[in-house]
Amino acid sequence: MSDWTFAGVWEQAAALFPEACVAVHGDRRLSWADFDRRAGALAAALVEHGLRPGAKVAQYLPNRPEYLESFYAACKVGLVPVNTNYRYLDDELVYLWDNADVEAVVFDGQYADVAERVRRRVPRVRAWFHVGAAGERPDWAMGYEDAADRHGVPLSGPVRSEDDLVLLYTGGTTGQPKGVMWRQADLLSMVNAMEPRALPDRATSDEIAAHFQSGRPGRRMAVACPLMHGTGLFFALSTLSTGGCVITVPSARFDAEVLLDALEAEQAHAVVIVGDAFARPMLDALDREPGRWPLANLRIVASSGAIWSEPVKRRLVERFPKMYLLDGLGSSEAGRIASSVTSAGEVAETATFRALDSAAVILDDGSFAPPGSGQIGHLAISGWVPLGYHKDEAKSAQAFREIGGRRWSIPGDLASIDADGTIRLLGRGSTCINTAGEKVFPEEVEEALKSHPTVADAAVVGVPHERFGQAIVAMVEAAAGSRPDPDELTNHVKGRLAGYKAPKLISVIDSVGRAPNGKLDYRHLHAVAVSAWDASRANEAQPHHPREAPRAGGTPAGMDLGKEHDE
Repeated sequence: MSDWTFAGVWEQAAALFPEACVAVHGDRRLSWADFDRRAGALAAALVEHGLRPGAKVAQYLPNRPEYLESFYAACKVGLVPVNTNYRYLDDELVYLWDNADVEAVVFDGQYADVAERVRRRVPRVRAWFHVGAAGERPDWAMGYEDAADRHGVPLSGPVRSEDDLVLLYTGGTTGQPKGVMWRQADLLSMVNAMEPRALPDRATSDEIAAHFQSGRPGRRMAVACPLMHGTGLFFALSTLSTGGCVITVPSARFDAEVLLDALEAEQAHAVVIVGDAFARPMLDALDREPGRWPLANLRIVASSGAIWSEPVKRRLVERFPKMYLLDGLGSSEAGRIASSVTSAGEVAETATFRALDSAAVILDDGSFAPPGSGQIGHLAISGWVPLGYHKDEAKSAQAFREIGGRRWSIPGDLASIDADGTIRLLGRGSTCINTAGEKVFPEEVEEALKSHPTVADAAVVGVPHERFGQAIVAMVEAAAGSRPDPDELTNHVKGRLAGYKAPKLISVIDSVGRAPNGKLDYRHLHAVAVSAWDASRANEAQPHHPREAPRAGGTPAGMDLGKEHDE
């Protein structure tokens, strides 16, 4: 019998490895047996509240075991997990839960005030489950522990299918979030293929059981990035589908020392991060206290979702020569498209990847870019791809297309493909800057700036320019103890890239404000850049200081404007 669903695989893991650890969170430990029992009890509670197969369950939670537990519970009875960005506020939550047709919300107690404010605006939600201390539970919510700790709850009948959905909301910086509809069978196949010791694809229940009987519990994987985003969720799902253990840390924000402490204490085999945004602070902490974290068991550092630069990879493998660094290229709409591997003997270039056999670069006319042609097109993947966007046929038609007799996911990344099949990622078309007829991808300028020792992070956007159409503005975050000099940075960029790619204005700001998934909010940064550009223009008009940018008056908080630079 086939039960190629997450619940189908995880129930077999729980049966074969009941005492093995499935989740670690600070001092908490959860066994596979308890994971399965508690998810079953929560599933029964959801059904008792009137949810039927296909109903949506939102997870309004930071990283913690209940995130995975409630995901499992929904999958057990044919319900649809819906990720929820815990940074969202009232209107954003109402939009997402209304768009997703959510009927139950599992929420962390720290968000109770927000949930209280919005609950009457989402009348379709019939059940609220409070995760936290019983004494802090609002009277309109059910205690999560009350539901999960019940014993002997029967679940009967065929309540799930390989066609059951996982709804993964993504985006929002250029419009409203979009719900990516993954069939469980396709998502399970995609994350299973990421594993060295993968299950047979579309395995039957007997084949899954035989696979687990022939081996040991899977690896111990620390998930440093949010489970609410695709990168963290995909790696957690793949780890659990090997019978492994997911390690999360209780800190609300990314803290390199807290993560390194957890990796060392739990003897983690692998960790998933988000590019330089996580790797740089980790390396800085390792440099400050080189003997504190031996990380003897850590063999794999994986990343996806943001740029992981060559110099940062090099520093990491020089410190830990036995490590392998896996840099994945993918998205919520596409899963995995390409990857690169860095080891002590070979460091992969920034933004270069080896494409999967099912990946391609598709040109605007719908043809495929010939390898080695240098043509720029949209990165695409076929095979296990989502059904589309929930309630958005127009955007689904743009992102999911039938080409050459195959269905492709085309999430929006621009790339070229070398003769040897190497994918060179250029960035998103929506952020591409057109200056004097030349296309400039923000990511390559950001990487050039970040290679300067005084720069910790950088963001690059285009602002309106009367002559060039757009001008390039860079916002840089200073490295600890440094004060970046705009003139020096401009020359640094010109020494690495064509002159027209150098920023016309460089501003030093407190933080570029990366989200927990390591990504930049380009819409917000564009507003900051326009303000800086306008202030620079106004200052240029002053007769006594034609090149000096203002230090106050209309300047965004924490910003130190540098100088504008001609080509």
